[in-house]
Amino acid sequence: MLKIEHLKKEYDNFSLDCSLEVQEGCVTGLIGQNGAGKSTTFKAVLGLISMDSGNVTVLGKKPQQFTPGDREDLGVVLSDSGFSGYLTIKDMIPVLKNLYKHFDYPFFMEQTRRFQLPMDKKIKDFSTGMKAKLKMLAAISHNAKLLILDEPTAGLDVIARDELLEMLREFMEKDERHSILISSHISGDLESLCDDLYMIHNGKVILHEDTDVLLSDYALLKVDEKQFQHMEKQFILRYRKETYGYSCLTDQRQYYAENYPKTAIEKGTIDEVITMMIRGQVL
Repeated sequence: MLKIEHLKKEYDNFSLDCSLEVQEGCVTGLIGQNGAGKSTTFKAVLGLISMDSGNVTVLGKKPQQFTPGDREDLGVVLSDSGFSGYLTIKDMIPVLKNLYKHFDYPFFMEQTRRFQLPMDKKIKDFSTGMKAKLKMLAAISHNAKLLILDEPTAGLDVIARDELLEMLREFMEKDERHSILISSHISGDLESLCDDLYMIHNGKVILHEDTDVLLSDYALLKVDEKQFQHMEKQFILRYRKETYGYSCLTDQRQYYAENYPKTAIEKGTIDEVITMMIRGQVL
């Protein structure tokens, strides 16, 4: 559905070199700190900024080969874009009908009622959550095959985030060929949604893993100085010196559970893996 090979973009104080792939029928997450390169990657893929080098293929085509019809197969939500605040949803509907040949008006209206989005209120007076739901709704209401979503849950409360994620689950259930590329710095949002995760830091992908594997096989080992010196380290990805000794990140939790039964082993969350991959040291 989407393949990025060494997409490079240079700025005075930032350098991007990103490779990732989104398979048909899958939800792929791009996670990392603010400023890590997520938005730059998305804008380059969509042709909103030029790329210095690299290859991008979207739905089997290079972006510069896209026709207006091809663009209808994409649903896009960007973190720093939205609709004019002086429009109402009622104003937007004829625009969406003209933009998208396959705009699903009955579905759109059903969802506005479901999420209690007012038809006659100006968008500038919407809450943050209402604006986010409207952007997402516009992206999924024209039978898109691939969604590209940049930080769609940023700034939302727990309930609004859950409602947005529910919309995405329903989008995936509607057609097994649907795919999503979604970025977030709120990793918990992606644990239950994504099939695989790419972690980006300072413009480079530093980890790619299936979500199930990350949650089941990754772990933090808490060891003292003596344990650290004598333990097998070939499966240690990163380590950090702590007051009690060392915290070590591994992707072979079972190996250490079987061979070092006295070692304290904590199941690694995505946030902890991110922290260790960024702030931990390589042996």
